Amino acid sequence: MKNNILLLVLLLSSINILSCSPAGILASGGATGMVVAEGDRSFGTVVDDATIKINIASKFINSDDNLFIDVGTNVLEGRVLLTGLVDNQEIRIDAVRRVWDVEGVNEVINEIQIGNRESIKEYAQDLWITTQVRGLAAKTIGLRSISYNFETIQGKVYIAGITSRADQLEELVKVAKTVKGVTEIINYVIIKE
Repeated sequence: MKNNILLLVLLLSSINILSCSPAGILASGGATGMVVAEGDRSFGTVVDDATIKINIASKFINSDDNLFIDVGTNVLEGRVLLTGLVDNQEIRIDAVRRVWDVEGVNEVINEIQIGNRESIKEYAQDLWITTQVRGLAAKTIGLRSISYNFETIQGKVYIAGITSRADQLEELVKVAKTVKGVTEIINYVIIKE
């Protein structure tokens, strides 16, 4: 039974990854193909990162600490950004250990916070901030905003992605700071020359 659930979750995760990332070119055709070209990553790198993300999800599903639910992952060129909120330091360390067990991981950036969400209101506030930042990013830089990932934990906005346009990144950070409730912007965007 557990294997069937694991298989179902991995299948749903892979569909989600293919539909929400530049790798969506497999599922949705030409319009997303432009994003791969403009996203400063090769198609092979996108597929490698998607594979790493799926393997991490598999490791997190098998944990007893709700890592799959509590910890978000973002993979760019083998660099894994971990975000989320867990109950204690042991769980935080376990998440990092499990990520390092995945083949292809070159670096782990651990931004997992220790604590708990005081209320559903706090969670909703973070979700609202993330949605606002994504919307402003799309309005400001257009289709290239798909190349960036955003996550908010307790008012801190984490931005990850790869770009060759430093000026565009500065603009993105500038507009993200204008969103009500943002306490800090943490930038993990790789700037390629």
